[in-house]
Parts: sequence; structure tokens; C-alpha cells
Amino acid sequence: MTRILIVEDNEDLAFGLRRTLEDEGYDVEVAADGVRGAKLAREQKPDLVILDLMLPGMDGFRTLDSIRGAGLQMPVIILTARGEEADKVHGFRVGADDYVTKPFGLSELLARVEAQLRRSRLQSGTSEPAERYTFSDVEIVPSARIVTKGGERVALTPREYDLLLALVQRPGVVLSRVTLLREVWGHQADVMTRTVDIHMGELRKKLEDVAAEPKHFMTVWKAGYRFDP
Repeated sequence: MTRILIVEDNEDLAFGLRRTLEDEGYDVEVAADGVRGAKLAREQKPDLVILDLMLPGMDGFRTLDSIRGAGLQMPVIILTARGEEADKVHGFRVGADDYVTKPFGLSELLARVEAQLRRSRLQSGTSEPAERYTFSDVEIVPSARIVTKGGERVALTPREYDLLLALVQRPGVVLSRVTLLREVWGHQADVMTRTVDIHMGELRKKLEDVAAEPKHFMTVWKAGYRFDP
């Protein structure tokens, strides 16, 4: 059975989410604070985490950082009343896969949960290509999900890595933000396309020699992004 961990201190909301997800056939565990949430994530390794930002003891950002720091790569959906772009940017940078702002519809949340789980299953059930991709002083080893620059390993979040691979597998092809959202995040076209821009900025910082003057990850005006080897 698919396991979902909810880290939420609002008892009524946590109860409602748990009941809804259990009705859909999921096995659900609830933690009321960040410390316990991170502990349960490490111990139980759920298939997906729904994480609130405003938590007692350890906030959602630090909880997510603790989860990713333990090497856990399950999808994490941030669920919060804080809808400022700065919070979203920070959430994505520390490894969030999706961001849902309260108030929200349960049908929307369920759709996002299903999309993230579907994408995760496809990744785990499909062998990675054996070849290596290289450009400039960057090398990508898909079979091990390892990226190096100048011989030094580069730390990428799961979404940054998936975005990178989506681009380098199709050199010279312009990919729209909507296409990248669907392929990398499993989102529909009406979800915030700024998400792609945020992650592209991080890729440039980590893999371009000069992020402000990219040579490989190119913006195509009014069209999307293109990878040039």
C-alpha cells in the first residue's frame, strides 16, 4: 500500500486530509511537528510527504532540509498559507516538488498527490540510460544520477536533476515552460510556470561558468528554453 506522511500541526486539517487520503486507499501517518515529521520520514520512508511550513519546534523548511539531508528523495508537497514567491523559491531550492497554497480544494490536492506518485513510480520502474552526457567541464551519469563540474560533484535537487536531463537529452530543441512542467513536475498548463524559471536559474548558477551569461541553458524569448552543448 502507498504510504503518505502528513506533517501538519492543525489537528482539524490533518484529520480531514488523513481521512480523505485513507478513503482513496492510502496508508497515512501524521506528525504534528517538524522534528517528529523528519524522524518518521527517515524511519518509515513514505512514498510521499505533505509538509506544512508553519510548524512548532522545527519549521517546514528545516524539516524538508533534514529529509533531503538524509538522502531521501520521495516527493514532497508543501502545504501552507504562505503564498509569497520568496517562500516558494526557497521551498523549491531546498527540495520541494510541489507547492499548494491554503485554502485549497481536496480534489486539487489529490490530483497533485497522484501526479507526484505516478511520476515517482515511473522513475523507479524505468532503468536510466547507460550513456553519459558531457558539455564544457560538466559530466552527467544518468545511471547513478551523478553530475560533476570540473571533476567535483554538484549537488542538485531531484527536480533540478530531472529538468537538466529533460534538456540535455534533446540538444538544440526548444522546450516550452508548459512542456517542462508536464514532463518534470507532472503539472497541467495552468500551474505556475515561474517554477521552471526558478529551477533554471539554479541550474545556471551550478553548471554555467557565468550564470548571468549562459552558454548552454538558453532562454528563447516567448518560447521556452533550449540546451546548447
